[in-house]
Amino acid sequence: MKKNIVYIVLLAVLGAGVWYFLFSDKNVFGVNEADFTVKDTNAVYRIYLADKMGNAVTLERKEQGWMLDNKYPVLPSSLGVLMKTMATQEAMYPVPENMHNSVIKNMAAKAIKVELYNKKGDPMQVFYVGGQVGENAGSYMLMEGASKPYVVQIPGFEGYLSPRYSTKVADWRDRTVFNAAPENIQSVSVTYPSEPLNSFVLNSVGKEKFEVKIDPALAQTGTFNERRATVYAGYFQNINLEGYLNGLPGLDTMIAAAKKRCTVELVTKDGKKQLVDIYWKPLGKRSKNLDVQDPDIPEGFDADRFYAVFNNQKDTAIIQRATFDKMFRRSFEFYMADQQPATAADTLPGGSVKIPVH
Repeated sequence: MKKNIVYIVLLAVLGAGVWYFLFSDKNVFGVNEADFTVKDTNAVYRIYLADKMGNAVTLERKEQGWMLDNKYPVLPSSLGVLMKTMATQEAMYPVPENMHNSVIKNMAAKAIKVELYNKKGDPMQVFYVGGQVGENAGSYMLMEGASKPYVVQIPGFEGYLSPRYSTKVADWRDRTVFNAAPENIQSVSVTYPSEPLNSFVLNSVGKEKFEVKIDPALAQTGTFNERRATVYAGYFQNINLEGYLNGLPGLDTMIAAAKKRCTVELVTKDGKKQLVDIYWKPLGKRSKNLDVQDPDIPEGFDADRFYAVFNNQKDTAIIQRATFDKMFRRSFEFYMADQQPATAADTLPGGSVKIPVH
């Protein structure tokens, strides 16, 4: 019995020694080489990410929220993933001696530098994120001032962490195209270059009351459907793009050769304008209608995605039909009676009713 107790004590001491050797060693400057967990992400006010190819982004907390490079709102989902990653990542073990030199060499060429600052602008932590460990077993990381890198992972997660520390602007930019509640809308105009009679302008004429101006000849063929106008005004909240195309080689030539579907302009009551030119996207290898023609889409064009140019022609993006198609109404639809009673499937949050798609 006494021997067992002695063995247990020896194992405990040995275990503590191994832990101290692996995770508590500090260099002469007092840097904890294995402390990659950011215990209080709420204290982080600025994040600087830079790679060896000259790419760099700065994420900074402002009064209006997190901003990217002092220009654009930060995409909340990407920021949330990064914060959760930093709060839960842990050093698993130091890089084995026989791999040390090769890992350091690789990190010197490809690592991403991460700098964290608090509200006062004081540095909180600086570390380097390297490449993938084999079999999705984590990422190599090196604390600034440390003598050796570590394999870092989120417990229970299978994969690697370096993509979460992206230095690409497009990965951090908020993807909002339109976001206006009906009560904040002054006007919406939809212009179809090849179908001018289908164009229309929706104007606010009171508290959540709207009129729709169309070609006078068309207006005479029916009675204005006020409910449809009200429903349509609710289609401009939280409308996001799929991905930015900025910087793509040959982008200007590609858009210049594209066929425009329509232009949508939203003006809010505070005077802000967002004009979006929407173009048909040619069929590609991944187009779902490559083999089977979609009856609602002109031949030769993708049925699921469009090109969009907006923000005063500064941004070009891919947008999804599933998100934007409801905006592409035709003028005469606002002067038609509802063809059938509303069903539960037609009801939107708040009790509004969808405009039937024709």
